[in-house]
Amino acid sequence: MARRDEIIAFADELLDAGSFRDYGPIGLQVVGADEVTRVVCAVSASLELFGAAADAGAELVLVHHGILWDNEPRVVDRRMKARLRTLFDADITLAAYHLPLDAHPEIGNNVLLARAIGIEVDGPFAGIGMGGQFADPPTIDELAQRCVAAVDREPLVFASGPERIERGAVVTGGGARYLADAAAGGFDVLVTGEAAEPTMMAARELGIHVVAAGHYATERLGIQALAQRISDRFGVPWQFVELPNPV
Repeated sequence: MARRDEIIAFADELLDAGSFRDYGPIGLQVVGADEVTRVVCAVSASLELFGAAADAGAELVLVHHGILWDNEPRVVDRRMKARLRTLFDADITLAAYHLPLDAHPEIGNNVLLARAIGIEVDGPFAGIGMGGQFADPPTIDELAQRCVAAVDREPLVFASGPERIERGAVVTGGGARYLADAAAGGFDVLVTGEAAEPTMMAARELGIHVVAAGHYATERLGIQALAQRISDRFGVPWQFVELPNPV
C-alpha cells in the first residue's frame, strides 16, 4: 500500500512534468482513494478501461492519453458523465502523462521504441522525439520487421529513402508533421504512429522513408515502464490493460 499523493509526486518529478506545456492537465486529473494497493495502466482513458480497473480493484489508473483535453467541449456530456461516475463509484484516481512520457530519455515512448528497433539514441528530436544512428543499418524491409517485433503491428511504409538506413528519428503517435524536420536533420527514416494524407508525397519529394506503426501500438511502451518504476519504488502491483486500437 502507498499514498496516492506520494505516487503522483514521484511520477511528476520523474517525468519533469512541470517543464511541459501540454494539451490537457499533466498528472492528476481525477482524485480517488488516498491509499493505493494496485495500479492499472493503459494507453488511453475510456469507460471500458475504467470499468476494467474497478473490476481489478485498482485505486490508481495511469494513462498516456487522459481526459479534459483543451479541444474538447466543456460540457459534461453522456460520455464524460459515465466515465466520471465509474471513477467516482470505485474511488479511483486518474493520472495522465502525455508529452512528458513521450519525451523522457529513459522510460519515454520514443526512446524505448528507438532502442527496440536498433537505434543508438544520441539525443532528442523535435522536442519530444528521439534520434540516432543504427548500429547495423537496415533496409526499409528489415526495419519494418523490427517494428513488427517491437509493437506487434504491421506498419504502413512509404519507402522513399536510401537503400541502407543509417540514421533514424522516432516520434510515436501523431508524429507525421515532423517529417520535414527529420529530412532537414539528416535522418533517413521517420518512425511514427500515424501518417497524414500529405505524408506519402512529402516523403517521396524529400527522399526519406516513413514507417507508421500505429498511434496506439507505438505508445504502449512508456506507460508500462512508468507503472514498473512506480511498482519498484512503492511496492504496489500493476497491470496493463490492453484495449487494441487499429489507429
